[in-house]
Amino acid sequence: MAEQGHFIIGTAGHVDHGKSALIGALTGVETDRLGEEKERGISIELGFAPLDLGHGQIAGVVDVPGHEKFIPQMLSGIAGIDLVLLVIDANEGVMPQTREHLQIMQLLQVKKGILVLSKCDLVEPDWLDIVEEEIREQVSGTFLDKAPCCRVSAITGDGLPNLMDVIREQLKEVPIRDSGGAIRLPVDRCFSISGFGTVVTGTLNSGKIKPGDTLEILPSSVSARVREAQVHDKQVSTVYAGQRVALNLSGVTREEVPRGSIIGTPGLFRASQRIDVRLQLLKEAPRALKFRDPVHFHLGTGRSVANVVLLDREEMAPGDEALVQITLDHPLLAHRGDRFIIRSYSPMVTIGGGAVIDAEPQKHKRFRSEVTQRLSDLASGDLGFWLQKLDELGVARLRDLEKQTGTGREQLLQGLEKLKEAGQVELLAEQWVIADRVRSWKQQFVQIVTDYQQQHHLHHGIPRATLQSRLSEKLAPKGFEVLLQWAFGENLVVQNRDLIATPDWEPQPTDREKEILTRIDHHFLSNGFQVKNNKDVFVQLGLDGLDSEAFLSYLVFEGALVRLNQESSLHMQSYLKAEKLLIEIFQQQETLSLAEFRDKLGSGRKLIQALLELFDSQKYTRRTGENRVAWQLPETS
Repeated sequence: MAEQGHFIIGTAGHVDHGKSALIGALTGVETDRLGEEKERGISIELGFAPLDLGHGQIAGVVDVPGHEKFIPQMLSGIAGIDLVLLVIDANEGVMPQTREHLQIMQLLQVKKGILVLSKCDLVEPDWLDIVEEEIREQVSGTFLDKAPCCRVSAITGDGLPNLMDVIREQLKEVPIRDSGGAIRLPVDRCFSISGFGTVVTGTLNSGKIKPGDTLEILPSSVSARVREAQVHDKQVSTVYAGQRVALNLSGVTREEVPRGSIIGTPGLFRASQRIDVRLQLLKEAPRALKFRDPVHFHLGTGRSVANVVLLDREEMAPGDEALVQITLDHPLLAHRGDRFIIRSYSPMVTIGGGAVIDAEPQKHKRFRSEVTQRLSDLASGDLGFWLQKLDELGVARLRDLEKQTGTGREQLLQGLEKLKEAGQVELLAEQWVIADRVRSWKQQFVQIVTDYQQQHHLHHGIPRATLQSRLSEKLAPKGFEVLLQWAFGENLVVQNRDLIATPDWEPQPTDREKEILTRIDHHFLSNGFQVKNNKDVFVQLGLDGLDSEAFLSYLVFEGALVRLNQESSLHMQSYLKAEKLLIEIFQQQETLSLAEFRDKLGSGRKLIQALLELFDSQKYTRRTGENRVAWQLPETS
C-alpha cells in the first residue's frame, strides 16, 4: 500500500443487514448519531468513522443508510469511495436494496469491492455456502464478479481479522488521488457549532487544503476562509485528496453551504443548469424514458430535479444508451467524467446513470448530426482523450501533448483546432490550455493584483514576474503576455514602468510612513554623493528593522531617488548633477576614468562604480579598458 495514499471505504446493502454494527466492530465507533436512528435501529443519515489499517495509515469509512427511503443520503455517501463493502445478512440473503445499491455502484463505476456476509453466528455453515452462491449469481457480470467474500460476525468478532487483511490487500490496487490538482470538495454535511461557526464535511476529491486558504463555494459563488481543518476529529495543517475532511469556515453561514455544494479553487469552476452526458438506462427500468421526462438527478452529493432532453430520438428503451442533454431545476457543479445517477420522478427508483461529457454546453438543437457527432467525439474519441490529457498537464506545448498522447503532430493539431472551435481549449502563444483554466486565470488576474496591492500598500504595483508566477508557474512568458494584453485591453490593469497595477491604484502610506519617507528623502538629499549604501542609511536613521525595499521602491517610483543597483541609491537631484557633469566632461575630452569622475564628484569608489555601470546600461557610456567613452549621451535640457 502506498504510504501517501488516502482512501475512503463505503458500505452498501439492504436495511438492517448489519452495516453499522460491522463498522462499529471494525472501528470502535458508533456511526448512528441521531436519537431517531438509535430508537428505530436503522441508519437515516451518513455515518463516518476512522479505520486503522496499521503502520500509521488511517482510512475513512462512510456508513450509508440501507432503507429505500434514504437512497438520496446513500448516494451522497457512496460518491467518491475507493472500496465498497457490500453487506448481506447471511440469514436473509440478497434483498431489494442490495440489488439497487449494486446497480448504483455499477453505474458509478466503483472499481473495487468486497462481499461481506454478516451475522454468520446466527446460521449454520452449510447455509452460508448457499447464500454465497446466491450472491455470486446476483453480482455476476458486475465489478464484484470476482470480488472476495468474507464471512463475519460483528457480535462474536469471527472473521473480522480476515476481513481487515482483505481490505488491506484490495486497497493496494487503488490508485492514489491527485493532491496536486485543483481543490474539489463535495459537501455532505454542514452544521454550526457554538463558538466556532460553520463546519462542513466531505471527501476531498482532489487537491489539498490548508488553514488560511480562501476557497469558493458553488453554486452560491461565495468565498470562505478556512479557519481550521480536521481529519478524524484531529486538527491538521494540511488535508489531502482521498481524506474525510471537516473544515471550520469563516465568512459564510450554514445556509450558504448546503449539502450538495462544492468547495473548490476560486475561479476555476462554474455551476450550470445544463449538462451534456452519456446516459445508460438500466435493463430493469420499469418503462421507457421519453423526451423531457422529469427525473431526480444525483451528482456527487448534489441533487436536482431535471428534464432529459433526448437529442437523437423520442424515447429510450430500458437497456439503451444515448447522448443526451440534462436541464436542471437549479445549478450543480459538474466536471467532465463525473459519474451520476438518475431516479424516476415517481415512484423514486434508480433507472440509470452515466458520465458527464460537457459541464457547460450550449443549448442543442435536436436531430442534428453535427451535435451528436461532436458529443460522441468528446465522449469516447481521441478528442476526449486529448482534452483529458491537456487538463492533467495544465498547460502544454504541442510537443508535450505528442509525447503524452502518442499521437502524430498533424493529427493532434487538427484535433486541437476542433476543440478550439468548440470552445474547449485556447492557444496562448505556443501553449494549449483548456478553456476553463483560461477563464479561471482571467477571473483571478485582477484579484491577484488587488491582493498584492493590499499586502504591499507602499508599492506602486506588482512585478510582472510575481504576477506570472502567482497566476501559473507552468505558463510561459509569451502566454502570460497574451493574458496581460487582454487585461490591458479590458482596462482591468495598467502598466506602471515594469509593475502592473489596477487603474485607480495609488500607494497608501500611513502618516507614520510618510514621516519616515520624508526622513529618508532628506538624508539622501543632504548627503549627496557621500551617501552610504542602502543598508547603512537605514541603520544610520535607526530604521534597520523596517522593510527597506518597500520604502526605497516607493521613493524611486515617486521620482525622489534613483536606484543604482541593489545596494546603492542616489537622490534624484544628485543623479541629475552627475548626468550633467558627465555631458560636460565629454564635451571637453574623449575618455573618462572612474577615479577622475570620483574626484570631480567627491564621492567613494563603490558608489561611483555603480553610477558608471548604470550609465553603461543606459548606453550613455561604453567601457573601453579602464576608461569610459561617450556613446549615446542624453540630450541637455
